[in-house]
Amino acid sequence: MTPRAAFFAAALLTLVASAPAAAVQPAEGSAPARSLYLAISGSERTWSRSVILDCPPGAEPPHPRARAACDAITWARGDLDALRGEPHACTMELDPVTVSATGRGQSAPKAWRKTYANACVMDATTGPVFRF
Repeated sequence: MTPRAAFFAAALLTLVASAPAAAVQPAEGSAPARSLYLAISGSERTWSRSVILDCPPGAEPPHPRARAACDAITWARGDLDALRGEPHACTMELDPVTVSATGRGQSAPKAWRKTYANACVMDATTGPVFRF
């Protein structure tokens, strides 16, 4: 990827991640709905991917593990730093991955970002939330 293309890709990702999320209205008598824009980017932003996570998930959710991801966030009471993850052994390889979540969580605006040493550590810490 050329430096110019990388710059525009990073600018687009920043623009999308910082855009205000649409308000999600829960159904009467149901738990508050959440809609999060989840993104993952590699070291020096050499790659990225993103998805929308709606909780509760619809019939064909864009997140491939929407139900498990929503359950994990519910268990953590919306605090992504409190995700229990699925601990497993990882190598000590340094290949940083940055994850972010922007949108509405538990009826409150949310903007969260964290960098992990590598994708394995991210997966062990966040469980199904960033598995897309």
